[in-house]
Amino acid sequence: MTKILLLAVALAMSTAAAVAQPITWKEVAAIPPPPAGEKIAYGAVPQQFGELRLPSGEGKFPVVVLIHGGCWLAEYDYRYINPLAAALTAQGIATWTIEYRRIGDEGGGWPNTLLDVAKATDHLREIAKTHPIDIARVVSMGHSAGGHLALWLGARHQLGQKSALYLPRPLPIKGVVGLAAITDLASYRIGPADSCHASVDQLMGGTPQTQARRYAEASPRALLPLGPPQRLVQGGKDPIVSLDSIAAYVAAAQQAGDDSTAIVDAELGHFDPVVPQTALGEAALKAARSLLGLNPDQ
Repeated sequence: MTKILLLAVALAMSTAAAVAQPITWKEVAAIPPPPAGEKIAYGAVPQQFGELRLPSGEGKFPVVVLIHGGCWLAEYDYRYINPLAAALTAQGIATWTIEYRRIGDEGGGWPNTLLDVAKATDHLREIAKTHPIDIARVVSMGHSAGGHLALWLGARHQLGQKSALYLPRPLPIKGVVGLAAITDLASYRIGPADSCHASVDQLMGGTPQTQARRYAEASPRALLPLGPPQRLVQGGKDPIVSLDSIAAYVAAAQQAGDDSTAIVDAELGHFDPVVPQTALGEAALKAARSLLGLNPDQ
């Protein structure tokens, strides 16, 4: 039976308790940014960098590779997800918040968007030479289109040398946390022409009919079983990534033999999982701690 965990939510809004309302993009963008992490390049082009945040105290610290969304489009960058990175780091987890080439950037789209995410993750081996991080305990976490990339990171070890997405010795991923994650490129591409759905064909350079191999190598649903456990944190009032798509993915993952679970709040939306103060934000933090072998209830 598909595992769907429902969160009971009642947040205080003014002096009386009320059912929480979905966070809007405008509200997310208005959240004050935390202090910046250490900016580290993993390649030569401007978008190939990440911000590393380390907890206080002595390591080695487990790591979350954090991947922002934004329909794989260049107009959206990593800054909105930094409060989540800071919250994870405050709980004893190093965070590697990565930037990458996107649609609209020179070289963005297939295959470099995915290769940049892979190279950034593998660069943790170099970072570990000078920073107290534990590359044996790495979880990928991503939001929306970044959720697609986080799930793909958990599956790329399956790719052969003939794949355009192949890199040798992919860094092992202990688990994946998808925050309103896009899980199936072939089905997600079907939607309004002015929506995030329309970005899929741009990312892939074609349709499933014209680029079948690309979809087979880049879509998490097509790569099941991924191997590492997956936690899908989802709002029931998400207009960008549907709860039905998450339920279908989790069912398919479980049938394929993966440890995959959806954590759902029926009253929250697309951006709530990236805001630590929401019920889904706390669920995301808890999922990361659990997958890293830390106390999920700290």
